[in-house]
Amino acid sequence: MPPTRRHMLLSLAALGCAGLPRAARAAPPAEFHIGYQKIGLLVVAQQQHLIEQRLAEPRIPVTWSEFAAGPPLLEALNAGSIDFGYTGDAPPIFAQSAGAELVYVAATPPSGAGEAIIVRDASPIRSVAGLRGRRVGFTRGSSAHNLTVAALEKAGLAYGDITPVLLSPADAAAAFGRGDIDAWTIWDPFLALAQAREKVRVLATAPEIAPTNSFLLARRAFAEKHPQVIVQALEGLKQAAAWAASHRGEVASALSEVTGVEIKAQTVAAERTDFGILPLNDEIIAHQQATADRFLKLGLIRRPVRVRDAVWTPPRA
Repeated sequence: MPPTRRHMLLSLAALGCAGLPRAARAAPPAEFHIGYQKIGLLVVAQQQHLIEQRLAEPRIPVTWSEFAAGPPLLEALNAGSIDFGYTGDAPPIFAQSAGAELVYVAATPPSGAGEAIIVRDASPIRSVAGLRGRRVGFTRGSSAHNLTVAALEKAGLAYGDITPVLLSPADAAAAFGRGDIDAWTIWDPFLALAQAREKVRVLATAPEIAPTNSFLLARRAFAEKHPQVIVQALEGLKQAAAWAASHRGEVASALSEVTGVEIKAQTVAAERTDFGILPLNDEIIAHQQATADRFLKLGLIRRPVRVRDAVWTPPRA
């Protein structure tokens, strides 16, 4: 008996489904768990529910967890507690070297003057070279760690020429205020807050030393199984970036509300931020690889890292 038209259509549909990539056939996740710090575009996207709107059909619940810095955020990513997050350049290098199953999914523009090495205005230290023998505070495995190392290298100093004091941003702020550390490498809004509250002098900013990107990262297994969720999250963040670039005053107000940091400092931070979501091109990957190689040479990471091995390829449209 010749096949009916209905039979033929069902057979063709089955063949079509069999040919789909496994990820495309995966059921939607039960939730999408995002890790964020109280900085930048993720705060804007959270307040405006931009990612939730992108994942409304089918509805995928979005949950948010706050982290003080990048290293603990990536520990949570590797443990499977979150699926997606944002950090500076150094945390994913430390995490990848430790065997974390993460992927880079996009970059944001370099931090510009919003990340710097500072000293108190009365300090006798006048340049990065003057940090020899001094106590320099920063967060281990953070972008501030990389800026410190790169600045020393550019000034002809070795990492061993300083005394690193590894502190969280909040603890470093207190130590800096008490004079327990001679210099502090830090990012906005902590940098802007220090500049607003104390008389400080900038020794070097990130663009002068090593312009580097920050990154959006995902748990590898999640990105492979649910690539469209990652795509939609990035689209929501692109929407946040476009809005933020032309509404800096409102960005400052939103960040002040979330962080409790005074509006004056957040306004400074928002004004010097370059908002955007960038694809991972060869230049960005090469800069990140150079940072990884620097850390390996200094013995700050145990195993070599090949950044390109952790770069996610988005699905074809």
